[in-house]
Amino acid sequence: MHEYFNQDTGKQNIYLLYGLGGAGKTQIALKYIQDFSDVLLIDASTRDTIETALKNIAATRNIGKTPQDALQWLRCKAAPWLLLFDNADDPKLNLNDFLPLCNHGNIVMTSRNPELRVYAGSSSVVSDMETTDAVTLLLTSAKEENISTNQEIAAEIVKALCYLPLAIIQAGAFIAKSGALSRYLELYRQNQEQLLREKPAQSHDDYSWTVYTTWQISFEQLSPLAATLLQLCSFIHHQGISEKIFCNASTYKFRSSVPSQKELEKPQAFISQFLTSDGSWDSLRFLELTTELRAYSLINFHLETGLFSIHPLVHVWSQSTMTNPKVYHSFMTAIMGMSIVSISREERKLISPWLLPHIDLLLQGATDVTPDFNAYFALVYHYSTYRDLGQLGRAAELQVVVLEKTKTILGEDHPDTLLAIGSLAFTYHELGQLREAEELEVLVLKKQKTILGEDHPETVRAMANLAVTYQTLGQLKEAEKLKVMVLNKRKTILGEDHPATLWAMGNLAVTYKTLGELKKAEELEVAVVEKRKSLLGEDHPHTLSAMGNLAWTYHKLGQLKETEELQILVLKKRKAILGEDHPDTLEQLEVFILKKQQDILGDEHPHTLRTMQKLQQTYQKLGKLDETESLRVLVEEIEKRKA
Repeated sequence: MHEYFNQDTGKQNIYLLYGLGGAGKTQIALKYIQDFSDVLLIDASTRDTIETALKNIAATRNIGKTPQDALQWLRCKAAPWLLLFDNADDPKLNLNDFLPLCNHGNIVMTSRNPELRVYAGSSSVVSDMETTDAVTLLLTSAKEENISTNQEIAAEIVKALCYLPLAIIQAGAFIAKSGALSRYLELYRQNQEQLLREKPAQSHDDYSWTVYTTWQISFEQLSPLAATLLQLCSFIHHQGISEKIFCNASTYKFRSSVPSQKELEKPQAFISQFLTSDGSWDSLRFLELTTELRAYSLINFHLETGLFSIHPLVHVWSQSTMTNPKVYHSFMTAIMGMSIVSISREERKLISPWLLPHIDLLLQGATDVTPDFNAYFALVYHYSTYRDLGQLGRAAELQVVVLEKTKTILGEDHPDTLLAIGSLAFTYHELGQLREAEELEVLVLKKQKTILGEDHPETVRAMANLAVTYQTLGQLKEAEKLKVMVLNKRKTILGEDHPATLWAMGNLAVTYKTLGELKKAEELEVAVVEKRKSLLGEDHPHTLSAMGNLAWTYHKLGQLKETEELQILVLKKRKAILGEDHPDTLEQLEVFILKKQQDILGDEHPHTLRTMQKLQQTYQKLGKLDETESLRVLVEEIEKRKA
């Protein structure tokens, strides 16, 4: 501010201090204007208060009786003057009517509304205090000594208060009255709302509002839709709030037994208010509401990320504006569920790190709303986000909750219940809890046979899943038996050229290789390669994957010339199609290197074992469970031989 007002611009200087209520804008302005001799203070809360202040200026200077008389006097006054428009928070108020039209004079504005920057030659956002300043303010307000012991306690308190000046002043006044510096943090955590609402008998200054009443006044000016948006956002993380959460939810199509269409009516009705007449997302409408919230600094927009944030204390306070927070919690949980299920798994994987803090916060309260269908619905889809990020333990915890809710709501034999059991089994498999996975998969297969019959696609899928678990457990004969059944059924039901049939052939070949029945594996893999060439073309990723599998079998058979020719062909095609750095290209390169090392150095050489372990990790990342397990078993066998 000093730098701005000290420069000679040859025109009127206007400076804006803006930010959240309670951030200390007025205090900064009052401290600065002490350097000016002719200062005129105007309460800019409303049009009436501005006009009253200008009338008083005219009357005390004996220059007239109207606001226009005061403005005319300022226009003509050659000596330096400074006008402070304090608390110009009303976004509907046009300040242009009250600015002296001249090329001289100085004006400072304080406001919660960043849009007033349109008037200002320069501006500053007034946000949270620096730690040292915040500690000093607290100890001064509390009338406590500024010594190291007190500083350490105060540092924890101001951190909990998110370094907000008004909250710190309130805390200081309470401590001064009660002498509870050492106990304040404990009291605050137990009675946060009460302490932030309570106006101390002896105030630090003439500021008449507490933290919560300051924000409540802003909240009461909001339109109902903007108020609801703020309240809903108080249940997700205060940072990284994106329009996409709501936009994606708007594309949700009803698709499951739980919740029913009726149970999602309210969340969908809210979302529908952001849609155009043709049903597409209306970004302009969303922008209008977020602009309304920004006008009171209740939310902030970060241009570099395109995301919104809410001050942590405002975030907590917003929930105090609701008569029934659980309803809003359920509401937002349903919206998040609708949002997640409406995007592809690939997109979800990309945005999972950004989504996770929101989901974590939502799920903290999910167990409190057990009978609520919307919360259940969201849980179903939220666990997949944890699984996508590799947080399998957390995913399994949620899946257990989902499974119990599904059983209660739909019954043990409902298709969605069986789907939930199978999904939990898959997570257990990834966690290495193979016996738990086996137990669930045996149960699913038994129920699917009874309910749907042995030839139903879901029953065949259940057989295939159990076969993979048997393979991983080393129960190869059981795996072989099931995989043969799966292949025969898929040939009969789907035909020999169906993708699911070809996958079944490839999976059975893996088991044959592990059993040492290499000719059987070769026969199946040659058939898969030929069919995929015919159906998909030589350059399709599935065809190249089948070629790579066949090359591995040739290597085991000692057909080294065929192995090398096929591996070089696959590697060349993957480089050309996918690029040198693509995971599939790198996998093929690792396979090629491993075969060379096995031929030259042998299986037991440290370099060979290291490549095997690296390739095993690559397979795991690519979700190739059978290949991962086969390599793991091979490495274990080699280690045993070496021992």
